[in-house]
Amino acid sequence: MIARPDEAPAPSSLDAARRLALAAPAGASAADLEIEALSRRLAKAPGGADLWSALGFAWIKKARASGDPSLYRRAHACAELALAQAEGDRASLDLLGLALLHDRRFVEARDAAERVLSRDGGDTLALGTLSDAELGLGRFEAAVAAAQRMVDLRPGLPSYARAAHLRWLQGDAATAKRIMRLAIDAGDPREPEALAWALTQAAEMFWHEGDHEAADRGFERALAAQGEYPPALAGRARVALARGAWGRAVELLDRAHRQSAEAEIAWLLGDARAAAGDGAGAARAYESAVAAGRRSDRRTLALYYATKGLERDEAVRLAAAERAVRGDIYTEDTLAWALYRAGRLSEARAASDRALALGTRDARLLYHAGAIRIALGDLDRGERLVRAALDLNPGFDWTGAAEAEQLLARRTPIGGPAR
Repeated sequence: MIARPDEAPAPSSLDAARRLALAAPAGASAADLEIEALSRRLAKAPGGADLWSALGFAWIKKARASGDPSLYRRAHACAELALAQAEGDRASLDLLGLALLHDRRFVEARDAAERVLSRDGGDTLALGTLSDAELGLGRFEAAVAAAQRMVDLRPGLPSYARAAHLRWLQGDAATAKRIMRLAIDAGDPREPEALAWALTQAAEMFWHEGDHEAADRGFERALAAQGEYPPALAGRARVALARGAWGRAVELLDRAHRQSAEAEIAWLLGDARAAAGDGAGAARAYESAVAAGRRSDRRTLALYYATKGLERDEAVRLAAAERAVRGDIYTEDTLAWALYRAGRLSEARAASDRALALGTRDARLLYHAGAIRIALGDLDRGERLVRAALDLNPGFDWTGAAEAEQLLARRTPIGGPAR
């Protein structure tokens, strides 16, 4: 937390932040070289808020390219040091907002963005943070309003990509893809990570439609823009899993996992190894997923437990804790699935209804909603939703898709309420 003027940070806290901010990067990318140059300058002289902010944004760039979520803590440390010298500095608050977003501290991120916008309503970086924070909090219309202000003020990759994602969440994939094309066309080759991110987002839209060939091409383009980009490697691996190319999926996910310690990538690696018949390797990957989830991603951990039918009470606890601080549809879906596995069907149905509120065309959401309705005895509506999930993307999840097929064959809950 950043201290106010009447509450100066303790020297020990700033010393710890300085050590974290000036930690040596591992690598030789452009971001690494920038971090090293700025760190040398700051190690020799105190440096002002501008230099600390510049270092923080370099850490953000490296974190995005590498998929290493721990690096956002270094950016946060830079923001603390900058704001300790210049409380209210706009660039430092923008940096703080980004770091808080990636730590899923959405209320604080929104507050940082609003502090910037109260002084400069045209700060598009703050508007992006505001839109993302509002979306994380489940305030969809507020997220749309902030994104629209971004587009109006500065049409470009960041604003178009947000607008496209929001339209996709509303079930309008055709318009979303058209807007995402504008985002990609506005990309700057000198910022390869941003372009790779936009290309990956576009590819995921095709993935969710079950167009695996187009999705794979999109992920491949993302990797051409930013080599070994973990989200694109994971995207290609999903396509390989859906095609039954287990060895290819393992190879891609091994590469992604070497760079990124994210829980979802480890989970996918476990699925790929299990599909390939490597039970011991799958167990190691699943253990890595659990450890990563415990460190920094309880929603993914809750969904992993619920998907696999493990730790049912713990899945509910994790999902409920996450729902207490964020209200987006994917958190609602995770809570719904955890409640379903725990046999709390009425609560699961309510959360699932909230997850479907925007009309999002995601097969996992549809399958979960259908399974919950079948368990409640609404067989016709439930089966229609499960069929819709499989028609939309038959390979949407290695575990879920197989269960969906069984559910339609048996017309009984699969791994559902505890008996």
